[in-house]
Amino acid sequence: MGLWGWLFGQFIDVIDWTDDSRDTMVWRFPRQGNEIKYGAKLIVRESQMAVFVNEGEIADVLGPGTYELETQNLPVLTTLQHWDHGFSSPFKAEVYFVNTKRFTDLKWGTRGPIMVRDPEFSMVRLKAFGTYEIQVSDPEAFLREIVGTDGHFTIDEVDTQLSNIIISKLAVVLGEDSTPILDLAANYEMFGQHITEGITPYFSEYGLKLTKILVENISVPEEVQEAIDKRTSREITGDLDAHLKYQTGNAMGNANGSMGDMVGMGAGLGMGQQMAESMKTEPQTQRTPPPPPSKENIYISLEGKANGPYTLDGLAELLAEGTLSRETFVWREDFDGWKKAGSVFSELFVHMPPPINH
Repeated sequence: MGLWGWLFGQFIDVIDWTDDSRDTMVWRFPRQGNEIKYGAKLIVRESQMAVFVNEGEIADVLGPGTYELETQNLPVLTTLQHWDHGFSSPFKAEVYFVNTKRFTDLKWGTRGPIMVRDPEFSMVRLKAFGTYEIQVSDPEAFLREIVGTDGHFTIDEVDTQLSNIIISKLAVVLGEDSTPILDLAANYEMFGQHITEGITPYFSEYGLKLTKILVENISVPEEVQEAIDKRTSREITGDLDAHLKYQTGNAMGNANGSMGDMVGMGAGLGMGQQMAESMKTEPQTQRTPPPPPSKENIYISLEGKANGPYTLDGLAELLAEGTLSRETFVWREDFDGWKKAGSVFSELFVHMPPPINH
């Protein structure tokens, strides 16, 4: 460094940071040999914090304002450097500017489905994605836990880690929530607030504040979505008969529809009506036909009175006894009146001996 550069560094000392990158979280002020002039001016703008590090140890943290670096402004550093009785020579210290503004539109999303319990579908796998916002709330913890000695730390260096924290804790939050998946879309804002409250403590360990999580979408895998769509279609269809009539009416009203379409719709209507009737009709108890009239209950007329009933074997016995003859009148349920035994039961008389003629 030339003489004028050395003089400039020693006698004109302003420490500040103007950020135009929009993604820088921490920036270390570049200083030759980390030497800072006693009485130098420090400018800390809104949404910034200045952290002094002495020999690797965090000393003083200053908020927005303009300061002349003296013992009264750097009490911790004064104690570490034993400046109790004042000093006037340059001193060595690192100055880190921490950006405390909100970093927005950071992406998060599940890499694979998360298995959760659902009050309606029992168990279901969910995928989710959205955005989140963070802000440095504790510069000391953030430098100590995340940044270290990085002189130019950007949001990209921590975005992946924070997104992983959100995803890892999301399963816990979803498991504790009892909102049915079909109602999640109507409660994205409330659900985002619930996730924010559940995950914020994990971010505070890094000196960060999770200011907001926005849920853009929570969905189920394609095969589950197809099953839900089929169920929805059945419920929307409602009355099958009325639905088919409606479709037929639309086809008839379409002047460009072909006759084949009309015939197809007519056949579909007929099938639909049959299906609807089959579903509406109560199952009928199967009726069996009555038993045929018995041919064994036979009555004979003796002395003007009906005697019986007899079976065919019984009539054969009467025939053998001589009580029954061809001329005897008989009746059975399927007869339309009294008939002679020889005309309706001729088989009984086939083997009878002929009459005896004396």
